[in-house]
Amino acid sequence: MDLGIMIFPTDKSIQPIELAKEVEARGFESLWFPEHSHIPTSRETPWGGRKGAPPLPEMYWRSHDQFVVLAACAAVTSKIRLGTGITLVAQRDPIWLAKEAASLDMISGGRFELGIGYGWCKEEMRNHGIVFNQRRELLREKIMLMKKLWTDDEVSYDGELIKFEKSWAWPKPTQTPHPPILMGGAVGPKTAAHVAEFCDGWLPLGGAHNVESGLAQIKDACNAIGRDPASVALSMFYARSAKEDDIKAHKDLGASRGIMPLPSEGPDVVLPLLDKYAVLIN
Repeated sequence: MDLGIMIFPTDKSIQPIELAKEVEARGFESLWFPEHSHIPTSRETPWGGRKGAPPLPEMYWRSHDQFVVLAACAAVTSKIRLGTGITLVAQRDPIWLAKEAASLDMISGGRFELGIGYGWCKEEMRNHGIVFNQRRELLREKIMLMKKLWTDDEVSYDGELIKFEKSWAWPKPTQTPHPPILMGGAVGPKTAAHVAEFCDGWLPLGGAHNVESGLAQIKDACNAIGRDPASVALSMFYARSAKEDDIKAHKDLGASRGIMPLPSEGPDVVLPLLDKYAVLIN
């Protein structure tokens, strides 16, 4: 199983260019950055939308823009794959997002992967003009439009929430037909249906999400539309440092990738952890 690295890159942590070089030098397969545009100080929504959750860590409102830092990382690396883990699609303009993703895929030589999620912070979405209860269908329509922007020479889209007049949009991605799209988060029937319909993979959180149940629901959703469930790749996010037994268990479930977490700290903390994780690379 390939091993990747995830961190909230902030103004206080090791900076992305230095980290990308160190990650590639140690033989890791990929590097992933999450995002939040901002966090309202009201803290109306608890961390992850979970009642009784601990206070939200500062890194959530100090993170760099994903696509700016991934482009910088692409310029100083040649092998590692570069992913968003995850992009809050409902909060983003899909026309610009499609162009950013295609540009990054071209700049990186076809090394980009788009991790996506519905989002959990109601007040953050409200500031973007998003109705929280529409976020799932809005994500779906934005992704469907983006796929057309990546693959069609002349693009139009007529959805329930999005209307897009016939237009031209370039560049197209280097990867064919487009960069892999991976859904993050727990899986229920609706999410499983979305994974089956428009995603190339699933990004569950080890220790928090029921992987076996999620895989079963994704399998059922794929079978319902005549898609081979084996075409949905499984990548594991780890909230804490994974042990060899965890990695083996997820590999046995079919995972092709494990993504190890780093704290948003400086090189003095991060680099020794990278060395520790590197021992797990086969």
